[in-house]
Parts: sequence; C-alpha cells; structure tokens
Amino acid sequence: MTGVIRTIGGDLPSQLAGPTYTHEHLVIDSPLVAATMSHIHLGSIDEGCAEVETCIAAGVRTMVDAMPAGSGRDPEKLARISVLTGMRVVAATGLHTARYYEGVAWAGEEGPEELAERFVADVEEGIDLFDYRGDQVERTPMRAGLVKVATMGEKLTGRDRRLLAAAAMTSKTTGVPILTHTEGGIGGLVQIEELLGLGVGPDRIALSHTDKVSDSGYHRAMLETQVFLCYDQGIREPEQTFQLLGLMVEEGFADRLLLGTDGARRSLWKTLGGDPGLASLIATARDRLTPRLVDQIFVTNPARWLSLATG
Repeated sequence: MTGVIRTIGGDLPSQLAGPTYTHEHLVIDSPLVAATMSHIHLGSIDEGCAEVETCIAAGVRTMVDAMPAGSGRDPEKLARISVLTGMRVVAATGLHTARYYEGVAWAGEEGPEELAERFVADVEEGIDLFDYRGDQVERTPMRAGLVKVATMGEKLTGRDRRLLAAAAMTSKTTGVPILTHTEGGIGGLVQIEELLGLGVGPDRIALSHTDKVSDSGYHRAMLETQVFLCYDQGIREPEQTFQLLGLMVEEGFADRLLLGTDGARRSLWKTLGGDPGLASLIATARDRLTPRLVDQIFVTNPARWLSLATG
C-alpha cells in the first residue's frame, strides 16, 4: 500500500518512513501515572530525546507512540521530541486499560459513538492539549495517526466491546489503523473476530504483546486471518520473541509481522541507566535476521499498516 502516514509533525509519504518501531512509549505523563506508576513515568523531553537519539544512531527513523487518549500522552512533548531529534512520531488516540482512568467519568460512561467522536477529532482536527483531563478542550495542530484500544482476557467484556466498536468506527471514518493491547498476550483471536465482524479490514489491524504467549499455534491462527502482529517483547524476552518470529516467517507470514520495544519502563532505557536500551531491538534483529527480512519487518510492513486507508 502506498499513501501517507499521519505523524505528529504532519502527513508523511509512506515510502519515506524508513525503519519503524511500531509500539513505543516516549511520553507517559499524567498525575495518576506520576503518583502511582513511577516506574513508567516518562515525562521529560530531555530524557526522551536522549533515548530516541540512540535509536536514530542505530538507524530507526519512525516510532509509534502507543499511549492513547487520557492515559498520559502529551502532544506537545511528543512534537518537541520529534523536532529536536528528527525522529518521526506517530501518536495514538483511543483508550488504554481501565487502570489509567481512575475518576475519569467520560472514559467509563461514553458509548461507542461518543468515544469515536473524540477519537476522530484527535485524528482529523488535533489532539486535545489537556488530553481530556478536564472539561476544557483545546485542539492542537498535532494529529493522531492511529487508534489504540485494550482488552483484558479471552472473553470480551462490555467495556472491551465498547472500545473495539469505537475503534472500528474511527478507523472506518478516518482510515487510520488500529493497534490493540492484549493483556498478557491473550485474547487476540476474539479481538480479531470482533473487529472483522465490525467491518474492519485485516490490513488495518495490528495486535500488540502476543509474543508474551509462546504457543505457535495461537500465532498461526491469528496470522491466518491476515492481520498484523506487533511483537514487542524483543528487548525483554528476545529468545522467545525471535524464536516465534522465525517460526512464523518459515510458515509464510513475513509480510504480517512488525517489531517494537514496548519500552514503557525507565529500567529499559539505556540513557537512564537501564538495560538493554530501545536501540538494542534493531541491533538484535540485524544479528538474527537476513537484511531482506529486516527491511520487510521494519520498513515495508509498517509502511503498509500505518498508511491511511482511502476509499
């Protein structure tokens, strides 16, 4: 697919995206996160720039920031990191797991249509400066380029169905792709069934965290539906991730695989004294995969998935 990718700095021809990490966390900054989840609190532009620069040095050119609405995203900080480093950043709309929304009424009460209205506005008009943390909404020039939603298990709850329905409406209205969170890597098949049933094409769907589950049959069943899988545990559990990736490549699914770090831990950032650092993912991939496969997974596949659908 050729077209454009909606980055926080503007629409980018997809063929210019270059090597892309498809599930990252460069900014996670909300009062709730700062108070109760300090291990994932990423609120500094300077810190974000330092870690991103290690990825640029390793050859990465585009990153998907996977923090959706109201959960700690900050469009101005993401845009500043992008400008200062030259990294292209794709921002998310949507909703994360319920733990990020304590006391946030709209996240728990709005129906699919109301949620989709918010998400579509993030994509078409601009992300709210205040990230929907209050009654005031001020649209920024920075727009979201995908919609992310989360489910929590093998069976869908009412909340899960509400979020998936809102994501489907958003994707079909705007053309942006859908990125899903699978809690513990499970529940991927029910997510796919629900989204396909809502009329979303498989090329629009990428599932995160599934490489937490080692069962190759589970991965085969998901990939046979022609969705994308974003393997994002490669800097935490590289042996499992790259073993799964190799098996799925052997079975003919190389064109449906993406890689990211899910680096939402201060302890993973090299520049914060952590290990192994976000840049290690592409280095490991180059050590273990052929150059052609590295190009497929980091360049060709992300460009196809992230391109806005038209028509």
